[in-house]
Amino acid sequence: MRNSDKQDRLTKAFKSILKDEKFSSQSEIVDALKLQGFDHINQSKVSRMLTKFGAVRTRNAKMEMVYCLPVELGVPTVNSPLKDLIMEVDFNDSLIVIHTGPGAAQLIARLLDSLGKTEGILGVVAGDDTIFVTPTQGTTTEKLFNSICDLFDYIR
Repeated sequence: MRNSDKQDRLTKAFKSILKDEKFSSQSEIVDALKLQGFDHINQSKVSRMLTKFGAVRTRNAKMEMVYCLPVELGVPTVNSPLKDLIMEVDFNDSLIVIHTGPGAAQLIARLLDSLGKTEGILGVVAGDDTIFVTPTQGTTTEKLFNSICDLFDYIR
């Protein structure tokens, strides 16, 4: 079997395994691939594949943290326009909350952090799919909310 055929088989098996949404560790993925006959697979190869295909850890229907592919979740990749990564933006008297697709919060938060105090952003905290943004003194959360919505073409 040619090397490219082996790689294609491995890629197909890898993506199929992630569609199951039941593997919470890289070693579990390695074991599942070995059961399918990929004897020379190891954790570092799985790690590279997870990165290459943009896999993220998110909660499945059973609320378990598992690896899955953004495409299977219907989530845009980092090559998508940033506005496509934003699911919801809201605010209260203290902060702005941004909900993103799984794994996208860090990317959006980094952009907001780079804008900084000159744009009214005191600080940004991001998880996997949620971002908290706090305005600087003298900037209302509503004003910062509107600025963020304008930045991402978010329709309020």
